[in-house]
Amino acid sequence: MKQSNMLIPTLREMPSDAQVISHALMVRAGYVRQVSAGIYAYLPLANRTMQKFKAIMREEFAKIGAVEMEAPALLTADLWRESGRYDTYGADLYRLKNRDQSDFILGPTHEETLTMLVRDSVKSYKQLPLNLYQIQAKYRDEKRPRNGLLRTREFIMKDGYSFHQDYESLDVTYEDYRKAYEAIFTRAGLDFKAIIGDGGAMGGKDSQEFMAITPDRTDLDHWLVLDKSIASLEDIPAEVLENIKQELAAWMVSGEDTVAYSSESAYAANLEMATSAYQQKTKVVSQEPLEKVATPDCQTIDDVKSFLGVPEEQTIKTLLFMADGQPVVALLVGNDQVNDVKLKNYLAADFLEPASPEQALEVFGANFGSLGPVGLAEDIRIIADRKVQDCHNAVVGANQDGYHLTGANAGRDFTAEYVDIREVREGEPSPDGKGVLKFARGIEIGHIFKLGTRYSASMGANILDENGRSQPIIMGCYGIGVSRILSAVIEQHARLFVSKTPKGDYKYAWGINFPKELAPYDVHLITVNVKDDQAQALTQTIEDQLQGAGYDVLTDDRNERVGSKFSDSDLIGLPIRVTVGKKASEGIVEVKIKTTGDSIEVHQDNLLETLEILTKEN
Repeated sequence: MKQSNMLIPTLREMPSDAQVISHALMVRAGYVRQVSAGIYAYLPLANRTMQKFKAIMREEFAKIGAVEMEAPALLTADLWRESGRYDTYGADLYRLKNRDQSDFILGPTHEETLTMLVRDSVKSYKQLPLNLYQIQAKYRDEKRPRNGLLRTREFIMKDGYSFHQDYESLDVTYEDYRKAYEAIFTRAGLDFKAIIGDGGAMGGKDSQEFMAITPDRTDLDHWLVLDKSIASLEDIPAEVLENIKQELAAWMVSGEDTVAYSSESAYAANLEMATSAYQQKTKVVSQEPLEKVATPDCQTIDDVKSFLGVPEEQTIKTLLFMADGQPVVALLVGNDQVNDVKLKNYLAADFLEPASPEQALEVFGANFGSLGPVGLAEDIRIIADRKVQDCHNAVVGANQDGYHLTGANAGRDFTAEYVDIREVREGEPSPDGKGVLKFARGIEIGHIFKLGTRYSASMGANILDENGRSQPIIMGCYGIGVSRILSAVIEQHARLFVSKTPKGDYKYAWGINFPKELAPYDVHLITVNVKDDQAQALTQTIEDQLQGAGYDVLTDDRNERVGSKFSDSDLIGLPIRVTVGKKASEGIVEVKIKTTGDSIEVHQDNLLETLEILTKEN
């Protein structure tokens, strides 16, 4: 493909409104352009990358018997009323009316649609299992679209749905998808972790998320590609290295979620679902009498422990939530933070939110900062984190402003349900007993759910089993954020290319090192002087040679300065650059491998053999 025929609007500077490096490079390298807030056009390079990713998906899904189809994006609201989500999904749902004033939505996901299609077509267990998927645009009216393709109002998603007679069949398909996802993301060149996830608004029970890990901004070995003129990082002057570090630090770490993972095992979970190893302490402690003490101006755990001179682990924090409109008290030790998702899941609540000051005053008779579990009404449910069991003779709020109780003991002074509701901390022991927990930021790229009968039961999607009895179909759901993949890949494969000029000055510039499976083209073929007839002839010969060998080639035939061509090439980030330059008359070209920055001169007769060797090595 001739570059002069392509729409690749590169920019000389990073866009000022970008906060993450993937967004900045997608815009600067001419992959995407914003049409309106949260809505992007995928220009030719981005489209080619996503088409390659779709091809990988289709290959892997064919192996597990998944069949591609396509449902409409414009959906009648009646379907969502059947499932109950029309009223509960929230403000992200695009709602509209047709000319007859009937209610419609733009599909953010398609559980209801596929359930309806199967409900109306499948009547017997003999027609199951079914495994269907589609790749299409979805729509969610994000309040604050941001970070390029990571949070948009229109996005491309692969969503799959499986339908089963029993859970044993669902388990098989769920495991097939898990393995397929791992194969897909591995082939795409992504550093990812499969983690324990939360079903959230999708209604899933068992679920697993796939997170692309965001590289550490301080890892210079990851980010820097040194020109052959620079032997190692040690050769770069301290002031230059400091400028490079500041450039890296200027970009916000992308990723919506924190991943907690074991340093020595495969355990990994979203921070919302992560737990750490816990064993209740059995130490016998004599119980002190309960005593009310004045604690003026003590509003936090730190205030209380300093004022009373007690260790943090002897204090209990009391929080109030409203779960589906009912008050629920949560207890934690010291400055531990409550994990809202764990608490919501334990309560099986549809809605959970922190209580207001007025609600706290009604339940406790006191304001925040003085709340405690002693003396509450019997109908108030108290959920305590497991660690509260180990907190003896504790300090708790006295339910009177400016006062706390000392010597509080569970069982004697209050009762509670004990469950893990705290947010884990980095360095705590992994729940499987192997290693400790480490944290990393991640971009969610895939999610699989066991939906069970969440949609089939509410929408009447039933089959007759082998005994002629009617039962709801059991479902699974499997999503991949296709447009997000582009952001995740660029976030992981963005690089700072560092070079040294003949005068001894150091320069660095941003670019992309696309993995070969997803690169828009395999080779960037650059003619230094398009007015040189011999160079033009050699360029055409090499282009034909490469394409005949199965390489996708982007040929820069533009009449531009060579510096601009090389800058654009670094930005675009194709795996191999072949430059036809001063030695064109000798049939010699320069081959450069993007991942390493290494370059070599090769005669045209040896080019294919050399590329085969170099690509195998990298």
